[in-house]
Amino acid sequence: MPKEGHYINRSNWLRAAVLGANDGIVSSASLLVGVSSAGMVHSNVMLTGLAGLTAGALSMAAGEYVSVSAQADVEEADLERERVALIEDPDYELSELAEGLENRGVESDLALEVAAQMTDHDALGAHAREELGMFGLAGNANPLQAAGASALAFAVGGGLPLLAVGVAPMGLRAAVVAGVAVLALVLLGSVGAHFGGAPKGPAVRRAVLWGTLAMAVTAAVGRLFGGI
Repeated sequence: MPKEGHYINRSNWLRAAVLGANDGIVSSASLLVGVSSAGMVHSNVMLTGLAGLTAGALSMAAGEYVSVSAQADVEEADLERERVALIEDPDYELSELAEGLENRGVESDLALEVAAQMTDHDALGAHAREELGMFGLAGNANPLQAAGASALAFAVGGGLPLLAVGVAPMGLRAAVVAGVAVLALVLLGSVGAHFGGAPKGPAVRRAVLWGTLAMAVTAAVGRLFGGI
């Protein structure tokens, strides 16, 4: 019998990669479409795009580092409270673990027996999983790794619209950038769904829908202020 293929273990890094790449494509393309629609000259469009790409990648890195660090701090604080509770009142913690197992359908006597075995094996790990919903103790979250991955994904995604500016004819610059961005979003939605084992259609549609909306709004703002 073939083994089931599960993809939930990919959710953390896949979420960060898709978020970074999507943000890079949409923000860079929207910025470039906006300033192109305002009639900005080519050299200034390139400079604006490069500045936006640099600032965005660094912002993503900083945001991921801060958010993952905050998550790790919360997890470690909760684990410390559990360590103290296991030392100060082990009987209550055992009954709490058994009650949690009962609530999940295990018979009362068996739940207490299983809870005792789990406590003997790894008390803190058992409470982290059953009580706190933490599958793996603190330390799995790596702020530097998350920051680097997000910055790289943003730079790759945002670099595509910027490259399009370099090769697009001046009169078609906004249209070419938007077209490249839409194709990149289609690819991102498809690849993200593939690695997550999810249907590709919905992933592609939502990526293209929100990306197109962002570019359309920015283009309208560019045209509005470009005529002032």
